[in-house]
Amino acid sequence: MLSLIGGALLVGCVTTETGGFESKKDPKKTLEYSVEAARSYLQQGNYEAAKRHLKTALTIDDRNADVHETLAQVFWRTGEAEQADEHFRRAISTDGNNSRIRNNYAAFLYDQKRYRDAEEQLVKVSADLMYERRADAFINLGRVQLKLKNYAAAKETLERALLMQRGNSEAVFGLAEVYYQLGEYSKAQQFYAGYRQQVPTQSAESLWLGIRIGQKFDDHDTVASYALALKNLFPRSEEYLEYKSVYGDGGAKN
Repeated sequence: MLSLIGGALLVGCVTTETGGFESKKDPKKTLEYSVEAARSYLQQGNYEAAKRHLKTALTIDDRNADVHETLAQVFWRTGEAEQADEHFRRAISTDGNNSRIRNNYAAFLYDQKRYRDAEEQLVKVSADLMYERRADAFINLGRVQLKLKNYAAAKETLERALLMQRGNSEAVFGLAEVYYQLGEYSKAQQFYAGYRQQVPTQSAESLWLGIRIGQKFDDHDTVASYALALKNLFPRSEEYLEYKSVYGDGGAKN
């Protein structure tokens, strides 16, 4: 479920692959165009074209935060984590007040299972009172705290997110997980039901939580139904592997 923390901010639809800008006399416009083109190619999965445009941008300003962040996104998607981390850090060192860049760096760190480092970035993002996606930052911070098993902090963080954005389905789901982990199963069931009303299509993560809550209330029909769906729809998911490690394959059979 956690595609987590808003990935690349990708813009525009640029079709040229040659790089550069019509007005070679205006470096600022050339740089802006190159970054926009690179982001468009990143969105399309054309990483080599994105790199060509970013190489042009670097020759103009090798300390531009947007250039380094976009290059980090390219390396992230091509599986070059060390280079991605380097360019994210260079972007932040250049523009440390840019919460969008920190938010995207946190997404990368979460993807790398570096949860402590992701938490550090998200604490700074959520402290930015003017950040337009501050509620999302709190939701993401709460999810990281869940991974760190800091359930009391996650509860406080996600409740704050709901105050900012009432009814947010991700915050509601996060609180269902929090209350389950805290042993408050009735509240977990309440929030889970609220989440299901908003998001009827189940993910592997939500099916696994539904199974665990159902077990606590001896709801064997729900457990069997969700277990079968988890097996059939997400047989390679971490959640199904965890289900099998806890319950075996019982209840998930046809």
